[in-house]
Amino acid sequence: MDENALHQWLIDCFGPIQGEMAFNQINSLPDAIKDQLMNQDPAKLPKPSEVQALMQAFTAGGLNTPGDMQQTVENGPINVKLAKSLALQKANGEGSLASVNATDGQAARRAMSEASLWLDTACEMDPAGGEPDVLTRAGWVEGTIDAWAKFAAPVAESMNDALASVISERLGDSFNGEIAGMFAGPVPIPVPEGMKNPAQLMKLLGNTSFAMQLGHAAGDLSHEVRGSFDQGIALLANPAGGLIVQNVEEYAKSLDLPADEVMSFLALQEMAHARLFASVPWLMPRFEALIGKYARGVDIDLDAMEEQLREATSMDPEAISGAVNLTKVGIADTPEQREAKASLETLLALVEGWVDCVVWRAGMAHIPHIEQLREMLRRERAVGGPAERTFESLIGLELRPKRMREAAALWERIGAEEGAEARDAKWSHPDLLPQLPSDAPAVAAGDGSTDASQTTGQSGTLGTGATGDDGADSFASGDTSAIDWDAELTKLLDETPGDATGADGNTDAGGETGNGDDQDGGQDSDKNTPTD
Repeated sequence: MDENALHQWLIDCFGPIQGEMAFNQINSLPDAIKDQLMNQDPAKLPKPSEVQALMQAFTAGGLNTPGDMQQTVENGPINVKLAKSLALQKANGEGSLASVNATDGQAARRAMSEASLWLDTACEMDPAGGEPDVLTRAGWVEGTIDAWAKFAAPVAESMNDALASVISERLGDSFNGEIAGMFAGPVPIPVPEGMKNPAQLMKLLGNTSFAMQLGHAAGDLSHEVRGSFDQGIALLANPAGGLIVQNVEEYAKSLDLPADEVMSFLALQEMAHARLFASVPWLMPRFEALIGKYARGVDIDLDAMEEQLREATSMDPEAISGAVNLTKVGIADTPEQREAKASLETLLALVEGWVDCVVWRAGMAHIPHIEQLREMLRRERAVGGPAERTFESLIGLELRPKRMREAAALWERIGAEEGAEARDAKWSHPDLLPQLPSDAPAVAAGDGSTDASQTTGQSGTLGTGATGDDGADSFASGDTSAIDWDAELTKLLDETPGDATGADGNTDAGGETGNGDDQDGGQDSDKNTPTD
């Protein structure tokens, strides 16, 4: 790349005055650095519009002065202002509506109001307080970005500390103990005195890089989610939830189903989640504790991080993004993470199963295509939707309700045998939650000690959990309370089991006949499509 091409690119990016200043700064750089910049392929330079957007985001993220950079490191492991700015840029990108028109807003509010009335006949939980929101994509970002940052903060902190450790202990000599400046592309940015320490600078770069990942992920997600509870947890500050109207309408078009039916079904999903989380005060704190435990259990491979840093072509957030990417430097499945993940999967399955159960009962008389919509949603969750990808990229956690069908069938059975009031009352305390049938040792979502006397209820599948005092440990290892001893003894004696054997030959923990659709958690009975 010749000097004239670089000169013009800088002017296109920053305007005639600042572009000229940047060009003069580059000319004053040491020859070695200047030659490195001039050897870049012009085709690989970012477009001026992309540079301008990034500069605007950095300005909005509070990275205007060297003092701002120092303050950013001190404020926490993620620059939330930068993440929000980048997410809003994507949320407001091409094709996004800046507001919800009156007609669409009225249709969404009517659907959520009707959904609340229908749910009155299907569950005993009261509606959440307040009015649900009618959201744009940008409104969803505004309302949820703080929650995303909260969940990702423990991982970001581990990443930043690991970066500082690698630089200080392994690569310190490469920088002669001090960095006089850093480069965001070809434009030198002065570093304040307190940031010349390589470890401190890497914390700033890690902070910024993680914020950029979070911003891009949240921005992409804003184009896909339809409601505030699509992740299975409460992210919006408004407990009544809300729908992203543009995404609901686009989803209805993709399914080739009547838009009012799709709107009503998604409104039922949203309102059912809102009722559950508003009525069960311990539920969201439990999710937060388990996600936090998983995130704190993240272990970083310092050798892999060092390799990623050595491969970086420059010292800027984009170049070191590989060093803060869990898929490249994270050590997966530590014992602590396995415990937290098992507990999360169980609790999420119980939540999604309960919602699936009450939504079907509330909407079956009103939504002609409810079975198709129900199955579509189940399969989306089974293969991994946008929420799962976001969690995986940010904290390495594949969060999927893998036993959603099993849980839905369980809640249906409890409701049929004990009634809706008794079914919903099981959410009053973690120890009262039903236990999912499983061949493996049971993992429950409660937080008391396992009590064998409580593990057999009227449904035949009730059990308490075994979560530790911190609200996160939940392996019920060694728990034999869910075993059907009569059936096991019969098998041991090589006789034909009685009613305890399901249609597929597997013993059901509740002693009921197996169901190829709701109990196997593997393949649909009529199709070879993976399910949850």
